Amino acid sequence: MAKIKPAIIAPPLIFLLLGGLFFFGLVRKDGNVLPSTMIGRDVPPITLDSMRDDPPPSNTDLNAPGVKLVNFWASWCPPCRAEHPLLTEMTADGMTIYGINYKDTPDNAQAFLDELGDPFTKLGADRQGRNGIEWGVYGLPETFVVDGNGTILYRQTGELTREVLNERIMPLIREAEAKEAAAAAGQ
Repeated sequence: MAKIKPAIIAPPLIFLLLGGLFFFGLVRKDGNVLPSTMIGRDVPPITLDSMRDDPPPSNTDLNAPGVKLVNFWASWCPPCRAEHPLLTEMTADGMTIYGINYKDTPDNAQAFLDELGDPFTKLGADRQGRNGIEWGVYGLPETFVVDGNGTILYRQTGELTREVLNERIMPLIREAEAKEAAAAAGQ
């Protein structure tokens, strides 16, 4: 029987080992959970164009008591259309959602809202995308959970789904609301 040399076996074994590590790394990764340098930081300054008769969201709104969502969306974004009924439902349940229409035309944005409804507590437009850059937005939709101190708690990239809402966002909201209530009771 011929003796197998380690130099012949080592390269295929190393290749298989690395291939297995890459495969399991890809399988376990959730593509909608992206690390964000914004988590745990204050919301960046925003300057938005108005889209309605009321003023657009401001940093005063984002730093006000209560947990809120900031949703970057556009009429040209299919996942934005898909998540819209859930945003509408959340607003009906009392959630404060600030909408930021991103790199869209006013007519297309308004037609989108006329067709699907307007779930936003306040609404503004980021026509040039400068605010999106400050928030680290790279694709739509993106939704941020912001606590009553104006701190970003979570970033959801991609469509907001019921699963994401129930498993990730609602637990954060409940925890932030409990902390805020405890801080208010302690004063």
